[in-house]
Amino acid sequence: MLVVTTETIPGKKYEVIGTAFGVTTQSRNIASDFGAGLKSIVGGEIKGYTKMLNNSRHEAIERLKKEAADMGADAVVMMRFDSGSISADMQSVAAYGTSVKFID
Repeated sequence: MLVVTTETIPGKKYEVIGTAFGVTTQSRNIASDFGAGLKSIVGGEIKGYTKMLNNSRHEAIERLKKEAADMGADAVVMMRFDSGSISADMQSVAAYGTSVKFID
């Protein structure tokens, strides 16, 4: 499944099927929270959180691809991410875009 952030795919014609989403919510673990507390004192990247967000983005894209495939799509154009905190220890990431079907 091709996923692009652009509005068009060079050399391809397609029809729009609809909007597809992939969403995941992850919680931070106690070790990450402890490490984050220490990092807030000395500064620097909080690698546990970075890893969690990176994993969340990949999971959201995989779910987006599955939903688009279930809709009969060949690709997703204009893919975007949205994220936000649900509570003090949970982060939600959504990948969304327009599912399209290639035509000749």
